[in-house]
Amino acid sequence: MDTTTDKTSRTVFSSQKSKPGSARAAREWADLQPAIRNIFFDSTWKMWIEPIHPAAVRGTTLYLEAADPIRTWVERRYLEILEKALVESGSHLNSVSFETPPEPERAGLATDTSGPNPTHDFDRFVIGPGNHLAHAASLAVAEAPSEAYNPLFLHGPPGLGKTHLLGAIANYLELHVPELNVLYTSAESFTAEFVTALREQGTEEFKRRYRNLDVLLIDDIQFIAGKHHTEEEFFHTFNALHDAGSQIVLSADRSPAEISTLADRLSDRFEWGLTVPIEAPNLATRLTVLRHLVTEAGLEVSDQDALTLLARRVQTNLRQLRGALTRTIAESSLTSSPITYDLISQVFPREEAAPAVAVTPESIRSTVAAHYRTDVENLQSRRRDRNTATARHVAIFLTREMTSLSLPQIGGLYGDRDHTTVLNSIERISASLGKDPEITTSVELLRAEIHSPVEKS
Repeated sequence: MDTTTDKTSRTVFSSQKSKPGSARAAREWADLQPAIRNIFFDSTWKMWIEPIHPAAVRGTTLYLEAADPIRTWVERRYLEILEKALVESGSHLNSVSFETPPEPERAGLATDTSGPNPTHDFDRFVIGPGNHLAHAASLAVAEAPSEAYNPLFLHGPPGLGKTHLLGAIANYLELHVPELNVLYTSAESFTAEFVTALREQGTEEFKRRYRNLDVLLIDDIQFIAGKHHTEEEFFHTFNALHDAGSQIVLSADRSPAEISTLADRLSDRFEWGLTVPIEAPNLATRLTVLRHLVTEAGLEVSDQDALTLLARRVQTNLRQLRGALTRTIAESSLTSSPITYDLISQVFPREEAAPAVAVTPESIRSTVAAHYRTDVENLQSRRRDRNTATARHVAIFLTREMTSLSLPQIGGLYGDRDHTTVLNSIERISASLGKDPEITTSVELLRAEIHSPVEKS
């Protein structure tokens, strides 16, 4: 792979380690806060305004950033208040935005292409049965461009993480291999830029820009289907990059064969490498996503069953799950109520939920054994290795929590252990909850799986 590309043509995108103008944005935000502090109640300030951070100043706009539930609510309810206070403060700035700030204008770039969301990285991507292959393939491409899968084609319905994975690849390369010439864009932007080039300055600069890359990532490639001139240009761009050994990563809402209006020669090329579907997240994955979002929003949810219920009642995609959490947070704020099982039951009616199932000691044992990748027989044995012992402790704890069995009865299910041994297991797990992240996460996921009528993994 040629890594000596002229860096003046290289697309530079926003990243967490480089935010031009952030120091000035911090000053502007600090100057604005006294003007708005008295407008809000303390509870509103702490929940919605305090978590906001300044990102950048571009022109007359102050760009802010916050976790998605915070951003969505503030944009809807308080953005006009912030902008009015900004104008009245005497600043030359006159608008506030939570969009990703555009990069400063740079010589050599004819078009300003939006880069990936800087928060999209592999660490923040929640892995589950429906997306683990897509995650593994994307990470392999990021670690070894053009050596793993080329092209890599991710497909699936909206809201399942395709854009996140493309952004994670782009951000990973920017951080770890900055000398590579990487371009992240959408098919819509590619089309718009190509049409502009045809109408104005000609296509030579456009071709140089797109065919002189080490890595090209294009989101929603189905957008070019049926646009014959754009398809023709992308066909030649694809060939030029592939022949040069450059990495190509594409995403779409369908597999190449299912994009009916896509030219056969493009559909064929999209399947040269690895084509990976992304499926809807199961209950355990949804619950993990909710826990991450709650943590990012700086919220505390003490009711252990609340998030499990929300994860069960929103089963479509992660965007809707995020929206459901935002709605829950808003309801919590408006009613000054904590996020509880009862609150979520009110916000999302019972008929939207999956039917409840009877929890049995056998279902608990089998679910815990599968989670820890062991056998039920091992839970009943005298084995004392760390994994088996932990699984046994958790299974005993959940059996006590979810059934009406006595300590001796529980002991009988796990190798005729006496009630003192059973009590020790229960106390051990109880003491670990909230302190040991591994145990806490496992118990929450297992609670969700055991209560799920369909989606046990």
